[in-house]
Amino acid sequence: MTNQRLVALCLIIGILIVILPGKTTLLEFQFTSENTKISPAFNRISKTADFVNSQKPIKTPLPSEIKVSNPQPNTEINQDQIWSHLENLVGERYTENHREYTRHYLIKQLQKFGFSLDLQPFEEGINIVAKRATDDPNAATLLIGAHYDTVVNSPGADDNASGIAVILEIARLFGSTPTATSLEIVFFDQEELGLFGSFAFTSRPENLQTLRHVIILDMVGYACRVEGCQHYPTGLNVQPLLEVNGITPGNKGEFLVVVGEIQHRDLLESFQQLPSNLSNQTLPPILPLPIPLKGILTPDVLRSDHAPFWYQNIAAVLVTDTANLRSPHYHQPTDTLANLDPEFLMGSAQVLVNVVTQLLEN
Repeated sequence: MTNQRLVALCLIIGILIVILPGKTTLLEFQFTSENTKISPAFNRISKTADFVNSQKPIKTPLPSEIKVSNPQPNTEINQDQIWSHLENLVGERYTENHREYTRHYLIKQLQKFGFSLDLQPFEEGINIVAKRATDDPNAATLLIGAHYDTVVNSPGADDNASGIAVILEIARLFGSTPTATSLEIVFFDQEELGLFGSFAFTSRPENLQTLRHVIILDMVGYACRVEGCQHYPTGLNVQPLLEVNGITPGNKGEFLVVVGEIQHRDLLESFQQLPSNLSNQTLPPILPLPIPLKGILTPDVLRSDHAPFWYQNIAAVLVTDTANLRSPHYHQPTDTLANLDPEFLMGSAQVLVNVVTQLLEN
């Protein structure tokens, strides 16, 4: 995730917003009297911070006792596959050489799963755009995306190898399965420098013509299970949302957050309204955050690759474990495999597969 100065842009775009009416099962976001303030602790963390210490990523085996239920035939995640991707991806992806190695790995995997590739270079890097060869080019498209770069001296296990590994599993499951909605996968470059990859992608009109929904994964593998470890930006009153979604206590970081625009409630609600056979207690709870005014009042929520899609009025959500609001390893040399929570990661992966299944079928 990135913490760039997007507020000025948000203010310009926000005045063009039309809030759609209608009922929803989501509570509208509530703000306290300090709703224009940003947590000082939050602002101290920069995605371009320079770390002087580095360490070789620690590789740990996936605990065999983790169990995630099979929601439907052919849509059960393969935990070993996900962990294998992580072992191949974890390591600094900051320099061009490091990112080139990662690109080769991602391209090889996507081709193996039946996707055709379009490499889209821009001044600072290269985006990897993948589509199923069998999809109708005129059909509505679901885009699943994640950034593949890291900050310097961080192996980036959670940020963002976790998101990449889950998307590669989605590619494996759906790469050769025809669906009513087309599936597109995008791995963005140089997110850490200021969302450069996603801004480059959304600046090309041909990339946006058929987009219906966008799901961005940015850090989905870390949970903290002691009271007081989960924090929230100053000015956001999340307590009503925690209560309505049955998340107690809210000061433990055991839930997955989905950040979306309030006018695109249908995409947010797709994470809540799964059939009963697609979820159970082994999956992490979901906290949907409906954001008004394109984040003008909450710039903290604009720190990842969903934001450029918001500015294009495309329904997009960010799925995250809340980054530095939960993890002490954010942008640190300690963001390693050993510090991921495998149970939470695999549950998050299954949640994403369940949601993608429903969106592709509808």
